[in-house]
Amino acid sequence: MQRRKIGLVLLVTTLGLIGFLTVQAQRKYNTRKVQNPAGADQVQTVASVDYKISGPYSHKNLSIFLIHGEDRAKGRLPLTLQEAMEQKKVIVHETENVNSLAIENVSQEEVFVQSGDIVKGGKQDRVLSLDLIVPPKSGRLPIDSFCVEQGRWSKRGEETSTAFSSSDKMLNTKDLKIAAKSKKSQREVWNNVAQYQMKISEGVLLQNSPAPPVPPANRAAGGPIERTVRSASIAGTGSLQLTLENKELQETLSDYVKNLAPIIEGKNDVIGYAFTINGQVNSGDIYSSHGLFKKLWPKLLESSASEALSEFEKEKKFEPATISAVKSFLNEAETGEGETKQVTKEITMIKRETEKNLFFETRDHKQSGEWMHRNYISK
Repeated sequence: MQRRKIGLVLLVTTLGLIGFLTVQAQRKYNTRKVQNPAGADQVQTVASVDYKISGPYSHKNLSIFLIHGEDRAKGRLPLTLQEAMEQKKVIVHETENVNSLAIENVSQEEVFVQSGDIVKGGKQDRVLSLDLIVPPKSGRLPIDSFCVEQGRWSKRGEETSTAFSSSDKMLNTKDLKIAAKSKKSQREVWNNVAQYQMKISEGVLLQNSPAPPVPPANRAAGGPIERTVRSASIAGTGSLQLTLENKELQETLSDYVKNLAPIIEGKNDVIGYAFTINGQVNSGDIYSSHGLFKKLWPKLLESSASEALSEFEKEKKFEPATISAVKSFLNEAETGEGETKQVTKEITMIKRETEKNLFFETRDHKQSGEWMHRNYISK
C-alpha cells in the first residue's frame, strides 16, 4: 500500500512538472508562421530574453531602467533619421496625402527610421508610424504617416512646402504612440496632441516659479479660463513639433535631461531602456546594438521626460517601481496574440497585444530575419 501511494505521488509530480515545462516553453517561444520575401514559409520566433536590468535612475517623477544585453548588429550601425536629415542624406517628400509620405535616401549609407519620428515642414508636420531601414540610393519609398498639426496646409515661414526640414523630436506620450501605431487613427492622434499640449502647459507651470496672479473672477469660475490663458503660452499652436520646441518647455525639461542623460556613460552593453512615471511602468525600447541606442538616447530621454512633465503633480506620493515589475512588463508584452505586416521586401513588423500591453518588433531579412527594434507600451 505504501509503495502504491509513493508511486501515485511520483506520477502526479511528474505530470505536473511536464505541464509546467510545457507552459513555460509556450510562454518563452510564442511563434507564428509568416510569409518571407522569397515566398517560403518561415517561423518568426519571439523569445522572452532574460535581459539584465539596472536601475532605477530617478529624477522627480521619472525613473529610468537600463536594459543590458547582447549586441546583435554585428558592427552594422545605420544613420538615424535625425542624422541623415541634418547631413542632407535623406529627403522626406511631401505627397499632399496626410497619411503617406515618400522618403528618399540619396547617400551610400543605410538610414534607420523609428516609428514615432516627427518630421517638420511640408504642408503639415507629420509623424512616421513605422520602423524602416532605408537602403542606400533608395529612390522614393512610401512611408505611413499621421498629421501632428492642425490648421495648416501651406508653406510655413521660410520652410519649403514640398519637403521636410528636420526630425529632432518624436511622439512623446504612450497615448499618442497607441493612437498612431496600434489604433492607426488620425482623429485620436489629433485629440491626444491637444490633451498633451494642455497637460504640458500645466506641468511647466507647476515646476517653475509661480505664474503672475490671475484675476479673482477667473479663479472663481473653477479654473478653465486660468488654465486656457496659461496653456496658450506653451501650446500656442496646433503643431506638436512647435510645442516641443517651446523655449520655456525646453528649459524645464533640461532639469530632467541634465540629471538622467549621463546614466549610460561607461555602460557599453546597454541596448535599451524602460521607464516609469509616478511609479507606473510606461514604455520601453530595445535595439539590436548599443551603438544605435546610444545615438537615439538624447531623443528618447527628452521624449520620456516631456511625458513625465505632463504628468507631474507637486504633492503626489507614489511607490517606486522595481526591476521585477519592469521584467514582468517586458515578458508579459511578448506573449500576446500576434500579427505581421510586411513593410518592405526586407522589413517585417510583428505586433503582439495582451490585455495590458502592446509589443512591436521590427525584423530585417537582410540580417537573416534578426530583430532590430523592440517597442513595449503599457496601455
